[in-house]
Amino acid sequence: MPHDPRTGPRAGFRLMHVHAHPDDESSKGAASTAKYVTEGVDVHVVTCTGGERGSILNPKMDRPEILENISEIRRQEMERARDILGVRQDWLGFVDSGWPDGDPKPPLPEGCFGLVPVEEAAAPLVRLMREFRPHVVTTYDERGGYPHPDHVKCHEVSVFAFEAAGDPDRYPELGEPWQPLKLYYHHSFNRPRMEALDKAMKEHGLESPWTDRLKDWKPEPEWDARITTRVPCGDYFGVRDQALLAHATQIDPDGAWFSIPRELQESVWPTEDFELVVSHVPAETPEDDLFAGITDPA
Repeated sequence: MPHDPRTGPRAGFRLMHVHAHPDDESSKGAASTAKYVTEGVDVHVVTCTGGERGSILNPKMDRPEILENISEIRRQEMERARDILGVRQDWLGFVDSGWPDGDPKPPLPEGCFGLVPVEEAAAPLVRLMREFRPHVVTTYDERGGYPHPDHVKCHEVSVFAFEAAGDPDRYPELGEPWQPLKLYYHHSFNRPRMEALDKAMKEHGLESPWTDRLKDWKPEPEWDARITTRVPCGDYFGVRDQALLAHATQIDPDGAWFSIPRELQESVWPTEDFELVVSHVPAETPEDDLFAGITDPA
């Protein structure tokens, strides 16, 4: 699909998000994505798998004909979300590993993304990085954000490709080297944020979807202290929500995602949060911009 040239104060800046499945781009960092697109940043979403083994999480979509065509439906959902966010998007083409259920967990299915060697899985991402030439790359932390095998593999592949894309001795057949300048991990699902939203819901006499989750969520202050970057983007929570709703098989409009009023979210925690992991430009943290320190996109 042709991509419209960007205009705006950030025209020329390029941002790449690497995600495991369709819908991840809308549940992690979508409001800051919409903010940067509005400012003229060219944003490229890379989706590692097709989400073929994802469960249908919206009861209204849990029908046999949906399940039979889940691959094509999830592709169509991704197209709608992509257009809502105003981003370009590419598939790496790997197969969803599914969520291994059981104790002990069963082996991952043969041929899935989680079993592809990192060097092999990183090759198409290196090619895309060299073609798109992002200044900033975001992905998941070493836990994957949560321990889905595709999320962990996405982390491994993203870090590997970030380092390899600028090395002329690695993957020389995949284009001219390009070294992205900054690498971030997503951290928006952090305990302090959920505690703040939970408290605000109760103060307003509302039932919080986070109360039970927080009971089992062990505090990890050292982990939360890894957040370096809070991007103000509350004005774009509405765009985020529309992108989420485009993934109708995954998002229940009557579920927990939408039980906290948007106005309350904007007032209590109007940022999306990241961890700066690598910077090849001078960087001072804390910061409020993924492009801090990058003065000239050329």
